Parts: sequence; C-alpha cells; structure tokens
Amino acid sequence: MPASSLPTGTRELQPTATAVRSARRRPWRVSPYWWYLLPGGIGFVAIIGMPFVLNIWYSLHRWKGGNAPMRFVGLENYQNLMKDDQFWHSFQNSVSMIVAMVIVPTLIGLILAAVLFDYIGKHFGSRTASFLRATYYLPQILPVSVAGILWNWVLNSQTGAVNEILRGVGVDSPPNWLGDPGTAMPSVMLVLIWMQIGYPTVIFMSALQRVDPELYEAAELDGAGWWRRFQAITIPQIKPETFVVSLTCTIAALKVFAPIYVLTRGGPEGSTLVPSYYSYLNFFDKSKVGYGSAIATVLTVVIIIVAFGIQYFQNRSAKREEEGR
Repeated sequence: MPASSLPTGTRELQPTATAVRSARRRPWRVSPYWWYLLPGGIGFVAIIGMPFVLNIWYSLHRWKGGNAPMRFVGLENYQNLMKDDQFWHSFQNSVSMIVAMVIVPTLIGLILAAVLFDYIGKHFGSRTASFLRATYYLPQILPVSVAGILWNWVLNSQTGAVNEILRGVGVDSPPNWLGDPGTAMPSVMLVLIWMQIGYPTVIFMSALQRVDPELYEAAELDGAGWWRRFQAITIPQIKPETFVVSLTCTIAALKVFAPIYVLTRGGPEGSTLVPSYYSYLNFFDKSKVGYGSAIATVLTVVIIIVAFGIQYFQNRSAKREEEGR
C-alpha cells in the first residue's frame, strides 16, 4: 500500500527508506562504560585467569619443574590425591581454621561491636569507642612475619613469656606449645583468633552506623535490656554484613598459608598441615609440581563451591525477608 494512501498519522509513523538504510549502515558501537571495566578485566585475566588455566594444565602432567621434561599423565595426580591421607588430613585441619578465623572471631566481633556502639559509645564517648576499635584492628594490619615472630617469642617452650609465667606460679614442665602435636593446633588457632578478631569488629561497627537509633531508644524505653536489644535489633539489622564477613573469612580460612608457614611449617608431625601449605611442600620441597598443582586446583574448586553456597543462602535469606514484608 503506498504511503500516500495511508492516514496522516500512519504516514508519520512509517520509517522512510533513507532512515532504514542509515540504520543499517550505522556501525556497532561499544558503550563507553565498558572501557572502565577493561583495566580490571585485563588484570583478572593476567593475574587470575591465566595462572589458573596453567595450574590446571600442570596438574595433568608429571613435572619436577625448571628444565625437567613434562610428561602428560591425565588425571593420575587427582587419582593419587584421593588416596593421600595427608591431603585429607589437611582438609580436616581446615575445619579448625574455619573455627579460628570465622566462627569465633565473628561471634566475638559481633558482641564487641555491639558493646562499643550501644554501650561504650553512649556512656564513655565516641572517641573511646574509636580508640578501642582501632586497638582491636591493630593485629589485622601487622605483617604476618612480625606477628609470627611475636607469638614465637610468647609461646617459646624455653624462654617464652607464657612458660615463664607458668614456671613462676609453680609449673615445673610447661607445655611445648608449638612443638607438641597435642598443643600446636590450639596454639595456632589462638593466634589466628587474635589476628582476625578486628576485622568483623570494624565491619559490624560500620554496619551499626546505619541502624536507626530510634529503634534502640524505643526498645530501651520499653524496658529492654542490652542483651534483648542485641538479639532483637542488632543481629537482624546487620545480617547482610554478617554474610559478607562469613564469606570473606571462610575463603581466607580455606586458603590460609602465611601463619602456618611462619609458626609451625605444618608440623609437628603434620598436626597443623593445611591444603595450601601441603601444595607448597609438593611444589618446592618435593619438586612434584603436577601434584602440587592438583592440590591447588582442588582447593580452588572447594573455595568456589563454598563461596557460591554462602551467596545462595544470603540471597535466599534476603528473598524471605522481602516476602515477609
């Protein structure tokens, strides 16, 4: 039907042939906002993507590193890994790392943040609360080597501060805290709790800044004590930050390396061995690069699964809250 025979309004809506040809000739344009993602994308590929792919490739070979020949063995390293008692023992020790770096610091940090915000800040001033918050966070910013030297001195079996105190109160043979398989893991867990406790405290205190103070005032006027306000207001209001702390600290606990390297080197008798340090041992000490790569690959897969699991529960919890409203 010719355009002239159409009603006036319809003719105005019909695209002209020139406009159609112009649209067809128009080149595809990239949104300028994508350029801001380019540096991060390049960094991700160079620092994470390529090393991860190479790590998987090495795990399929038997290789001693350097100029030694590489021999393709397929999934042999992974098959040997499933039969390796030390590998499974290292993952069992990761549970202790999660307790020391996630569960205990999160619980203590939550209580400390609530006390600093809801009690110390109100009765002693914000400066006192800020000073205490910085004090709790100080171990988090210390270099691991410095913290390791400090705790090696504190827990030394001969001249350590702890054993000197125990001898002073009458204990003739105090424990060898880092040299005894029975006390090494609890000692390392204590150090990790000390190092980690500041992180959740700072995050939770920041989260409490956005909570409406009228909620606390109303609850206090109704006669609710501190513990009741903590249960009914503090915990529900900072649930998103709790998930963030749980996610980041769980990932850190699964891949913990430096504190183990500085304090115990996985000993004594493998009592503090963790997957990341076990991978390091196979890479460098035993020159089993392929086997070490297989350990690192399995550890990465486990971390990804755990991260997605925590993210799933967070989204599910947020969805339930929206439906409840």
